[in-house]
Amino acid sequence: MITLELLGRENQKEALGIDREDISLNFVDAVEDIIELTRYGEEHGYIGHTYLVRFDGRCVGIILMGEGIPWEVDPPQIAGRPFYRIMGFIIDKAYRRRGIGSYVLEEVIRQVYREFGPRPIVLGCHVDNVSAMEMYLRHGFVNTFAMDEDDYLLIREEIFQ
Repeated sequence: MITLELLGRENQKEALGIDREDISLNFVDAVEDIIELTRYGEEHGYIGHTYLVRFDGRCVGIILMGEGIPWEVDPPQIAGRPFYRIMGFIIDKAYRRRGIGSYVLEEVIRQVYREFGPRPIVLGCHVDNVSAMEMYLRHGFVNTFAMDEDDYLLIREEIFQ
């Protein structure tokens, strides 16, 4: 069973145990960086959440989806519009390719939309991270071909019902 739990001080150490040694830091930030981004968002009053992902009670992932702070490199489709940004999404290497990431992505979007309202979602995907790109495209994200260093910026516009 997959469950989501808000990241807090009491479960941060568990998040640090996620095994992502096979994923380059060029592809996705370290868990420590995701925790720091979470703190920054909380301290500055940004909306959104970071969730610890559990599979049968064991910590197997982390995802941060929060209010997007505009960047110069953002795709023009979101200029002047409020949006969310997925800043980190890691599933432990032993738990990939089981549908956990797909379930988590959709459930986090549902929960954030329910709590804060629907908005477009932007994320960066490294040009060489083919499996992540395929997953995001399957979930309705579109490659804008705008770049943030070596990351394509993807956007998902549709609104959940």
